[in-house]
Amino acid sequence: MHTPIPLIRDIVLIGGGHTHALVARMFGMKPMAGARLTVINPAPTAPYSGMLPGYIAGHYERMDLEIDLVRLARFAGARLVLGQVTGIDRVAQRVQVAGQADIAYDIASVNVGITTEAPTIPGFNENAMGAKPLARYTAEWEKFLTDATAGSRTPDVVVIGGGVAGVELSLAMMHHLKANGITNARVTILERADTPLSGIGNGARKALLHHIGRLGVVLKTNAEVTHIARDQVHLADGSSIPKSFCVGSTMARPHDWLRDTGLTNDRGFIDVGETLQTLADPLIYAAGDCADLTHAPRPKAGVYAVREAPVLFHNLRAELTGGTRKAFRPQKTFLKLMLTGGKGAIADKAGLRLDGPLLWKWKNHIDLKFMRQFEEYPEMPAPPLPRDLAQGVREEMGDVPLCGGCGAKVAPADLQTVLQTLPAAARKDVLSGPGDDAAVLACGDGQQVLTTDHLRAFVSDHYRMARITAIHAMGDIWAMGAKPQAALASIILPRMGAKLQAETLREIMQAATETFGAAGAEVVGGHSSQGAELTIGFSVTGLAGKRTVSNTGAQAGDVLILTKPIGTGTILAAEMRLLAEGGWVEAAYRMMERPLDTAAGILAPVAHAMTDVTGFGLAGHLDTMLRGSGVGAALNLADVPLLDGAATLADQGVRSTIWMANRAAVQVQGDMKSAPEILLFDPQTAGGLLAAVPAEQAQTTLAKLLDAGEPAAIIGEVTDGSGIMLA
Repeated sequence: MHTPIPLIRDIVLIGGGHTHALVARMFGMKPMAGARLTVINPAPTAPYSGMLPGYIAGHYERMDLEIDLVRLARFAGARLVLGQVTGIDRVAQRVQVAGQADIAYDIASVNVGITTEAPTIPGFNENAMGAKPLARYTAEWEKFLTDATAGSRTPDVVVIGGGVAGVELSLAMMHHLKANGITNARVTILERADTPLSGIGNGARKALLHHIGRLGVVLKTNAEVTHIARDQVHLADGSSIPKSFCVGSTMARPHDWLRDTGLTNDRGFIDVGETLQTLADPLIYAAGDCADLTHAPRPKAGVYAVREAPVLFHNLRAELTGGTRKAFRPQKTFLKLMLTGGKGAIADKAGLRLDGPLLWKWKNHIDLKFMRQFEEYPEMPAPPLPRDLAQGVREEMGDVPLCGGCGAKVAPADLQTVLQTLPAAARKDVLSGPGDDAAVLACGDGQQVLTTDHLRAFVSDHYRMARITAIHAMGDIWAMGAKPQAALASIILPRMGAKLQAETLREIMQAATETFGAAGAEVVGGHSSQGAELTIGFSVTGLAGKRTVSNTGAQAGDVLILTKPIGTGTILAAEMRLLAEGGWVEAAYRMMERPLDTAAGILAPVAHAMTDVTGFGLAGHLDTMLRGSGVGAALNLADVPLLDGAATLADQGVRSTIWMANRAAVQVQGDMKSAPEILLFDPQTAGGLLAAVPAEQAQTTLAKLLDAGEPAAIIGEVTDGSGIMLA
């Protein structure tokens, strides 16, 4: 039997900046056996700052400047943890992440960029924002542009900071506002010093000042900001500037949490030496704008972050193999290309005035070439199959990988065949047999329900995977109208060293304890072993009163209510094949993480029948309900809610592993060619509740769900007859 190579060392990349994005891609091209790579970032995408002015000017779409970290992590074989880092415990060698288990490391690297926020200016936090980090600025700019175009906000923009970045953004914003027909737009740059653009050559400065005048941007020097109000920026000379949108682009500031790591200098940046190791801790590296190069001080610029990547990659591998580290030798100068609002640019070179559309084309070429590295990944061939194969092996394996989550379930027809061979319950205190969501046991004056579930891992974040699995397992309890009571864990870990075993189990069990605890249940034990891949499962008990809600009992005339949109199977299948956008995947994860307790509490008292929608898809679980109740149903396809991206991927032909078997198990009228029809058979992981509710109570029940913040919709009704009809 082939023995997999155990995981021994943990490399953690804190931040998805330019350097780390390139390093992760390099690990994908040249993996290191026995090492686990983790990327931690607050969002599923990381913006490329070089294209920010072009985006603000309207030359690019938002997605054009976003590095999709979900796709990158899949290509790199890395686990991706989406969360905000709040600190580093260097003694325990763990990275602290808000709302998440600490992440252990053997080697860590920090590449979190900078901020241009100015919290020392009164009113800044409430009434302005920094140009960096980019996420808030770009989101607020889109909203402001929409409002200003509609006339609901005055087109008054104030930029604090008259350096290159502030001027570039000012020109970009004015260009875009005028391009949208807002002729009365006002953009004002406030520069504290008496000379703007002091960091560039004379020729480039003259060219930028020309474009400031050309576009009608106002530049005020010696402008000391004393307070930022809701609609005014107040200056030290007693004057004020009207504003509806205010952005700060002053000196670069490090993120506040770095100061508590013990890695920083008196300015708050991380001091690193020529190998990019931090001076305070050789196990931690740093790169990009958050680091100060003590051996070769340089200004903060993306060109250095990009050129640090090969050196950082080499040195991280050297840490793993015992090799020799390289030194990073940054060039002393570099060519600056600055946008002028429209499709023109200025080059800062030797004091010359170089200006025009050819420079825009050059910069655009450079930027798009950089981004193509994260859009076009080389296809990594699968390991070759043995020469001698039994007939049917290739057909069974297919050309796509086995899905995780409920997409890896046994086909419904095969499962049903086995269940039919099981004998009926012989004990009087066992009140149900196979077929319902959970077993029902007599328990004193009430009833106890019992279920078990496990999932093949589909998300690389162990904490998140355990949380989703716990919610998925409790779905059967909630669907029966019961409250979770206790859980036993069953965990299979991939082969790994003792330290990694302990750290991985710690993350999983912390998530399990917190998730079950929030539902009022206790984790009381379990079992763990090593195997080929990560699998997490839970056996759960729940307590009900004298009535449980079965998945049978629906009556003709009932209205069908569904909580949670569908499409998780398709999105997860696409993510495995690098086809899904990171935002779609993150939204699907967040939906899977939503517990069903609130929805169950509203539906259970009124439902004639209820089930949770999981591996056999909406059509499969509805079919089970209808067959057990002796009725049919009419579904309104247009009313079935879908996850973002699911329809697009379904139209592209993406299917989960079990989709075909789910389709074959249920007879539904229609050609099954449109996305909503296709997604009826999509396996759901931690899906929503499907309830048959008396018609006279349906609208009131739906209103209660929506008022409680639960995603819910009426999708059809129960009818006489049999089968599922589509409307």
